[in-house]
Amino acid sequence: MQYSSKRAVKSAIIYIVMIILTLIAIVPIWIMLINATRSTEEINAGLAVLPTDHFIKQTMYNWHTLTGRGFKIWRGFLNSSIISVSSTVLCVYFSTLTAYGIYVYNFKGKKLLWGLVMFLIMLPGTLSFIGFYQFMAKLHLTDTFIPLTVPSISAAATVMFIHQYMESILSLELVEAARIDGAGEFFTFNRIVMPIMQPAIATQAIFAFVGSWNNFMTPSVILTNEDKATLPMLVQKLRGDIYRTEFGGIYLGIAVSLIPIIIFYAIMSRYIIAGITMGSVKE
Repeated sequence: MQYSSKRAVKSAIIYIVMIILTLIAIVPIWIMLINATRSTEEINAGLAVLPTDHFIKQTMYNWHTLTGRGFKIWRGFLNSSIISVSSTVLCVYFSTLTAYGIYVYNFKGKKLLWGLVMFLIMLPGTLSFIGFYQFMAKLHLTDTFIPLTVPSISAAATVMFIHQYMESILSLELVEAARIDGAGEFFTFNRIVMPIMQPAIATQAIFAFVGSWNNFMTPSVILTNEDKATLPMLVQKLRGDIYRTEFGGIYLGIAVSLIPIIIFYAIMSRYIIAGITMGSVKE
């Protein structure tokens, strides 16, 4: 009886903590959505947690303000989608391929290579930013999408995460069985290993997509053509003089920029859940 009461108390504490964390994550987004349906005067008047009676009319006005002053939202969507999807695919595929090579094969310098991966994780990205820009300038790749997509191949943190996941779920016996059956290395990787790694790949795909979509610093330095601007760059420009009082349009622009992230997360979370039931043979 005493054990049951203690267990009930622990469960109640866990639920309370989960509810608090959920509110911490949801409330800022909810307030942002509410502010996207309010006028500048209403936003300056104070905080609100419920929409006003005329929120539809005000939302349309904010949308007109947002799109009627040079805010090329659909162009920004297209540019951000091209960059984010391309960088995500390159990141997760080649990182998984690299982790697979380190985990499956034994070769000289394997420990040195793994140490290099660990070193790159600890190295701040901003430390090499100036050198990266100078290198791209020498290659005449500035004002293109290439510096924003191709370098995502070398994602050390993604390699480490997937390598650790491989150690826990991928059996080398499965790879050896595929080789005995005559399967090539890339066939084994693409048709056998990749499906097993679905949860890890989906998780890292979410991180890579969100990081690329929200990236403001690198595109703002690399891209100079207005038609190539990403959505975060366009949202940042809403803080200019002509938008300084239109806070409703600013909040609406930020809210719109979050839609692809939510959609991508909803799609990839299916693979995380489906992959949990998948596994490999044990050693």
